[in-house]
Amino acid sequence: MSSLVRHMTIDCADAYKLATFWAEVLGSAVTDDDAPGDPEALVPTAGLGVLFVQVPETKAVKNRLHFDLQPQDRTRDEEVDRVLALGATLVEDHRKPDGRGWVTLADPEGNEFCVERSAAELEN
Repeated sequence: MSSLVRHMTIDCADAYKLATFWAEVLGSAVTDDDAPGDPEALVPTAGLGVLFVQVPETKAVKNRLHFDLQPQDRTRDEEVDRVLALGATLVEDHRKPDGRGWVTLADPEGNEFCVERSAAELEN
């Protein structure tokens, strides 16, 4: 028998606040068991859950792992605009004139993630 990845765990300064941001990005919700001030908060998704755990250290270097998001019901550019409005910041824009590429953003605590083209955009 093999193992199953149950959660992706992210260390952070404010577990509930960051979980709330990611719940909005992922179209999910923070579990009812979690509340502001809790040392951890879970955002369940259709894939694996994202668990945020409060730690005393601040983020100091680039992430070794990051999320690559693929919008399901909008274009890459629309998703970038939506996530920026939720509180993300632009790190680097890798979009090409021919429509290929991705955008690297950071969440409110500086964790990098990428937004790729949607499946519909990849088909065109």
